[in-house]
Amino acid sequence: MIRSRILTFVCFLLFVVPFLAHAADVEFVRIWPAWRTAESFDRISEYFDGQENTGSHAVLRSQPDTRAGYYFLVRTKTTLNAADAKFVLQIIKPDAPQAKTYTFPVGLIGREVVFNLGLTGIDWPDRKTHPVAWRLALLNGKGEELASRESFLWAKSAP
Repeated sequence: MIRSRILTFVCFLLFVVPFLAHAADVEFVRIWPAWRTAESFDRISEYFDGQENTGSHAVLRSQPDTRAGYYFLVRTKTTLNAADAKFVLQIIKPDAPQAKTYTFPVGLIGREVVFNLGLTGIDWPDRKTHPVAWRLALLNGKGEELASRESFLWAKSAP
């Protein structure tokens, strides 16, 4: 009787542990949405060589030629290496009740990385506008969700 319970428990663990390990492969440590001016990206080195220096952050913009905008600073922690991953940001603005989706392709390199995902140019009107609700997901190349996080109001919105 005890042997069968132990065997059942071991089989259960062998079945469940791979799912738990997979779920922990990617983690959003922190997401910090805020408006950023174009000047906030200036670095001294840019005055010498004319090239944008983003430091250790990966900066991805909806309109690459425009720096000012509403950014989601996303700190990720992962053990995966995935060259074909992508962030999918769904956002509801005050002037439109339907969510708009933005996609940012990224490569994951098996460590902690900071991404600045920017809605810039025509995609974000001005510094006084704030999102009503948002949801951010990280997908692998097959479209499977690796991690996600959403704002409080997104969680409360109707399906």
